[in-house]
Amino acid sequence: MEHTVAGAGGTRIHVEEQGVGLPVLLVPGLGYAAWSWRPQATAVAQVARALSVDNRGTGRSDKPVGPYTMETMADDLACVLDDAGGGPALVVGASMGGYLAMTLARRRPDLVAGLVLVSTSVGGPRSTGAPESTLDVWRAHAGEPPEDYARATMPLSFAPGWTEEHPDRFEALLGARLEHPTPPESWKAQFDACEAFLAGGLPETAAGREGAPLDVPTHVVHGTADRVVPYANAEVVVERFPGAELVTMNGCGHLCWLERPHVVNRLLVQAAASLSGERGQRVR
Repeated sequence: MEHTVAGAGGTRIHVEEQGVGLPVLLVPGLGYAAWSWRPQATAVAQVARALSVDNRGTGRSDKPVGPYTMETMADDLACVLDDAGGGPALVVGASMGGYLAMTLARRRPDLVAGLVLVSTSVGGPRSTGAPESTLDVWRAHAGEPPEDYARATMPLSFAPGWTEEHPDRFEALLGARLEHPTPPESWKAQFDACEAFLAGGLPETAAGREGAPLDVPTHVVHGTADRVVPYANAEVVVERFPGAELVTMNGCGHLCWLERPHVVNRLLVQAAASLSGERGQRVR
């Protein structure tokens, strides 16, 4: 089922939904949309209610003129969960989607029962930014039509050699990305929001060191060959969420959940089933 939800300021947010039970919110990264989570949504729908979103500026959601902020985009996600009947939900975010998942947990802890943070960072002085070689490619193709930009830059989001070893899979993913492409100006608005988040870093309140603690089951998933958000960020994320479990994807790139979907699917199904059981016990 597909539908739209009125997000922050009335911006229409497109949602793909399947399954029943515990909400599992799947949040895409910079310039990406719900298509990037379809293997996971199909798996999760066997045990829970998968909600995949197109962030503002992408896919079939509205594309308002920037600037965008993490707070505004996180409020969009809160609107999606409120429309779905409220939380708490398992919130799964990759890359920028991880920034949004953590921001949502800080702003609306009532909506978050657990976190799965994939290929992401908490920002701040201890974070490790994208390599200059990756940034150089992004800059060189900035402003190009979506197909040209995606074909030139998307291979960097996989492990070195993955695109050449899986040409048919790469073309299928590229086709899904270009079905409803992200305009350059929307990509830039999201990118600027990411830069602001990384510069300031996740506020300490999100890790419970000041104010009310955020004590929810958390998994941190990261590939060792990530050329966008380097693997070194994973250990810093784990430190900020005491008790978090680190799942290392050896040899995987930034899009580790697409390179090895069976591994991430199994993790999400187990996490959703565990939270569903806890919720059922509380209800009884």
